[in-house]
Amino acid sequence: MSGLFRYEKAVAGLTAAFVLFAGGWLWNQSRSHGDYRVTVLEREEAAESAGEDRSSGEERPDSLLPGETININTADAYELQRLPGIGEQRAADIVAYRQANGPFGTVEELDEVPGIGEGILEGLREYASVD
Repeated sequence: MSGLFRYEKAVAGLTAAFVLFAGGWLWNQSRSHGDYRVTVLEREEAAESAGEDRSSGEERPDSLLPGETININTADAYELQRLPGIGEQRAADIVAYRQANGPFGTVEELDEVPGIGEGILEGLREYASVD
């Protein structure tokens, strides 16, 4: 290193120090598992804090996951309520219509169910299936 200028020696030293520091930090991060704190609220507590009234005892099912579809020919009323725009009454109407008229041939046939119009049908088209 005798052929290096003082400036070059300083840059080489700082670079080596940085590489050692970064390598040690990354190695330490891959080995350590930090403490995690998880806070879980019961549904009742979460509903109360959100200002919702759960006194009826009935809870709305969770919404659909991205890409998930519900088969309207096999789903029960509870599963049908997970579709956007479908509440308890419309889900019961879908099940009753299906029992009276047989399985749906297409999702578009849902507009024959009382209470389901083009607007609701448009909102749930990508989430419902008949397979």
